[in-house]
Amino acid sequence: MILKLYDKNNNPEDLNKIVRILNDGGLIIYPTDTTYAIGCHALKERSIEKICKIKDINPRKSHLSIICYDLSSISTYAKVNNNTFKLMKHNLPGPFTFILDGTTQLPKSFRNRKEVGIRMPDNYIIRDIVRMLEAPIMTSTLPFNKHKDIEYFTNPELIDEEYGNLVDLVVDGGIGGIEPSTIIDCTQDPPEIIRQGKGILIK
Repeated sequence: MILKLYDKNNNPEDLNKIVRILNDGGLIIYPTDTTYAIGCHALKERSIEKICKIKDINPRKSHLSIICYDLSSISTYAKVNNNTFKLMKHNLPGPFTFILDGTTQLPKSFRNRKEVGIRMPDNYIIRDIVRMLEAPIMTSTLPFNKHKDIEYFTNPELIDEEYGNLVDLVVDGGIGGIEPSTIIDCTQDPPEIIRQGKGILIK
């Protein structure tokens, strides 16, 4: 199932429909400020396990990331010191993933690694969804298939054709990008860029 949304003036019922899916443990595919991603309610363990199975990843060995609505909500799920807060304030919303030490508010899938990736994409669609959900979304890139053309990762209709059977809803927010987020490891001092992506970090 595919649902078209826009940068602004979306029907509240459409957003409520997505929130109901997430609250019921469903999975969605949605646009960000980098690439299309697959996600679920970040506090629902079984939903997280479904995504890890789809991606064939072991949460004990892989970083898991969440999308938060604003800076104040980040501190609920990650430990943020003053320097890291200033760094995020200068760069978010934006195409970055900040690796931080997680808190006990996250499910054990995250606590197995003790670290969590924090995203706050510069994309009104996913931020509206997170705002209305009143909880973070666990987020991951789409499963990569090297035999598929790039359009299957950027065109919502082709994304639905390829991955629609794995999720409850594909959110069509227009053609997506192909460049990933820039990852900054803030568990060490000073923070270190461990993957340069779309985001150019302002220090």
